[in-house]
Amino acid sequence: MSNKVHLGHTARKRFGQNFLTDHNIINSIVGAIAPDDEHVMVEIGPGLGALTEPVAEGIEKLTVVELDKDLVERLKSHPTLKDKLDIHQGDALQFDFSQLVQHDKQLKVFGNLPYNISTPLMFHLFEFSQYIKNMHFMLQKEVVLRLSASPGTKAYGRLTVMAQYFCQVMPVLEVPPGCFTPAPKVDSAVVRLVPFKTKPYPCKDVEVLRHITMTAFNMRRKTLRNNLKQLISDADFEQLGIDSTRRPEQISVQEYVALANLLCDKK
Repeated sequence: MSNKVHLGHTARKRFGQNFLTDHNIINSIVGAIAPDDEHVMVEIGPGLGALTEPVAEGIEKLTVVELDKDLVERLKSHPTLKDKLDIHQGDALQFDFSQLVQHDKQLKVFGNLPYNISTPLMFHLFEFSQYIKNMHFMLQKEVVLRLSASPGTKAYGRLTVMAQYFCQVMPVLEVPPGCFTPAPKVDSAVVRLVPFKTKPYPCKDVEVLRHITMTAFNMRRKTLRNNLKQLISDADFEQLGIDSTRRPEQISVQEYVALANLLCDKK
């Protein structure tokens, strides 16, 4: 039996669609997500409902954000899901997630994210972190390694600093290619992101932190001093006790926040 017949929908390259079909893995992911009615459950890109169906099973309402109009139509006529879903057809990268908050209910967000949008989508979601209880995403394994990296490692970069500024990051499980149809060429993994209620290192202006990390990591091989010389003077580095001869991936989240706050004070 071909996949096309089985799925009734051809995976589309342009949406980066690979559909999750391994039931043991699906059960583990749903267990990690822990669906409940005390939160607004939000799925990004439900696709063919591999996670949507088991998550919706135990709850009254599930909100989904899906770009693909064909899939939206299928969900609207789905025998068991159609009455449970609150469907928003559109681009998650442009979506205002704050509109989904109900009374005092925070969001639990989850999804199997296509590689091409995973980084910009996370940056977008961080802007709504005060409304979010937690997020569970299936991503390419290398993205999960980047999110959870420690300073001084190759995977540590701008995404690491911003993710760890906003959230506690915990890898949950690895998902081999055979769990999907069609099988992707890369390993996947599930990560849990829990936004901090109180940030360990609060930044006075997150835009400045974004700018400083982007500038620092623009040229990873150069020293921090070289990359930030337009922004931060030698005296500034000295004042903060930060060794500016280190490379950008050797600087901790706390140190990047200190640099950003110094810039804010200067302004």
